[in-house]
Amino acid sequence: MSGLRVERVGPLATIQDLGRPGWFESGVGTAGAADRASLRLANRLVGNPEGAAGVEVLLGGLELLAERHATVAVTGAAAPITVDDRPMGSASVLEMEEGQRLRLGFAATGLRVYVAVRGGVEVAPVLGSRSRDTLSGIGPEPLRAGDVLPLGPPPRDWPIVDVAPVPALGGDLLTLRAMPGPRADWFADAAALFAGEWTVSSETDRIGARLDRRTGPTLRRSVSGELPTEGMALGSVQVPPSGQPVVFLADHPITGGYPVIAVVVDADVDAVAQARPGQPLRFRRLE
Repeated sequence: MSGLRVERVGPLATIQDLGRPGWFESGVGTAGAADRASLRLANRLVGNPEGAAGVEVLLGGLELLAERHATVAVTGAAAPITVDDRPMGSASVLEMEEGQRLRLGFAATGLRVYVAVRGGVEVAPVLGSRSRDTLSGIGPEPLRAGDVLPLGPPPRDWPIVDVAPVPALGGDLLTLRAMPGPRADWFADAAALFAGEWTVSSETDRIGARLDRRTGPTLRRSVSGELPTEGMALGSVQVPPSGQPVVFLADHPITGGYPVIAVVVDADVDAVAQARPGQPLRFRRLE
């Protein structure tokens, strides 16, 4: 079977679609692309359904060799893109002929790059999804040099634009809208979350982004007892005993025992997934 051969992998590259919803009762999370909007856009650019499987690349460093003609698009973090050493634009439709190489440099801003290919990456689905869940280990293994990405049949739809105008990701102060609760009453002053600023720590991955206090008051609990394990939603801001909040991302656990002080609105979760360590952010309270 021919498709795209993986010649080189950077820090991490995984196959992702939009996840496997509906398995919480079985203990399986949704997973899927951490930045769903970027995967959807890449798929639309090549004429795929938005949920087709593509490649999520941490920072960059990926090199793919086309074993046959392929139509691809690259979105997300601002990684330099070349096809046979010719610079290419992000969020544009790229045609690769057999023997050509797509190379991603390392992104200067943003954290995750998405590569979609017309027809999608057609590895065997697990529980209805081709996503890799890094917490549970479900789904296709992370990519390694020598892997071949099999391509599905091309869809009926064709790309309707050559390039999509998208705002550049930056390292400026990020504002996240969040709803207080469900355990805001476990804190002496839950409003402290929304005061001052935070920074994304180096402990950020597909499971969650841990935050450090940059300016503002410390989060202090008023209830020190144990909290029974309860369900966790995407975007939950959980506060462990360290007081460093964690914003749960795509591969978050489905239950947890630390109080959730707030939940980031779904529309802002993708931005957290693209925030690099050191990036400042603040929470804006929604009722």
